[in-house]
Amino acid sequence: MRLHLVDGTYELFRSHFSKQPPRTDPLGNDVKATVGVVSGLLRLLADPEEAPTHIAVAFDNPIESFRNDMFPGYKDGSEVDPDLKAQFDLVEVATAALGVTVWSMDTYEADDAMATAAARFADRVEQVRILTPDKDLGQAVRGTQVVQRDLLRDRLYDESGVIERLGVPPASVPDLLALVGDTADGIPGLPGFGAKTAAALLRRYGHLEAIPAGAADWDVEVRGPQRLAAVLAERHDDALLYRELATLVTDVALTEELEDLGWHGVPREAFEAWCGEVGATALRDRPSRWV
Repeated sequence: MRLHLVDGTYELFRSHFSKQPPRTDPLGNDVKATVGVVSGLLRLLADPEEAPTHIAVAFDNPIESFRNDMFPGYKDGSEVDPDLKAQFDLVEVATAALGVTVWSMDTYEADDAMATAAARFADRVEQVRILTPDKDLGQAVRGTQVVQRDLLRDRLYDESGVIERLGVPPASVPDLLALVGDTADGIPGLPGFGAKTAAALLRRYGHLEAIPAGAADWDVEVRGPQRLAAVLAERHDDALLYRELATLVTDVALTEELEDLGWHGVPREAFEAWCGEVGATALRDRPSRWV
């Protein structure tokens, strides 16, 4: 039994900006991103390698979260294409029409929901598979029990894979993002800290607080240690804030139990009705299992 946790927001944005041709519903509304998400989920549900038995898809709706109250520069959705933003509700309806659990997140983010579910249910399933390439979800990976899967690039990251990819173990991922920043989330990072330098320091010291204040005490070779140590000392409070922004919440009050996430097939009536509403008639025969 596997639990698949899908980053619906990532899939929605990816579909919107894909090279697929434009697509509109009978009323002329843009539905390209939504149809793309549904098509991708149908592929996943029929994939014999992934073989989902339990699944949930998490969406940011809206983009803003409690982190915007902590830091004004955090992502707020102000630059989202209006045609894409108009599909935030539509894609959740479409996902539910597949018989899949939807987590619509407002105070918290989709990433927080997935991190919470991974922490809560990991010991009750064969494996939790988090479907997103986002680096911040690397912190939720645990051994080979909780893994991260990038379907687009056909890559899987267990704990050793996270270390190979980012240069640090999962527990140090928020510290890494605090130093190097995360442009997708609006976390600026600290000046002068590149990915290799930050990873080298965190491989040695683990967390920001453990990095010695004086460069003379660093027993790892990096370029310009005195300058970096000075920046870290001067911007220490900023670094701690950025780490807090990058740290995923693992106690979101999700109402579903593991049994509620079981996928038993696509409800024919609801799905066919949705296909008719958006003009996606070619998808009507795509489901591999009906309920």
